[in-house]
Amino acid sequence: KAVQMLWVNLIMDTLASLALATEPPTEALLLRRPYGRDHPLVSGTMLRNILGHAAYQLLVIFTLLF
Repeated sequence: KAVQMLWVNLIMDTLASLALATEPPTEALLLRRPYGRDHPLVSGTMLRNILGHAAYQLLVIFTLLF
């Protein structure tokens, strides 16, 4: 349905804009060259943070459940 698609679009755009708004702007960002197509979307630091947060959340949830 059209209304459902609008809600999904609103939620996805809101989260993306919050992610962009949390990083402070610097001149170095404007001078940086764009990444190429062969560069990974998720860097090693990002992957480590994602896995660390997932492990932490699983630990907390299992602690609360058991």
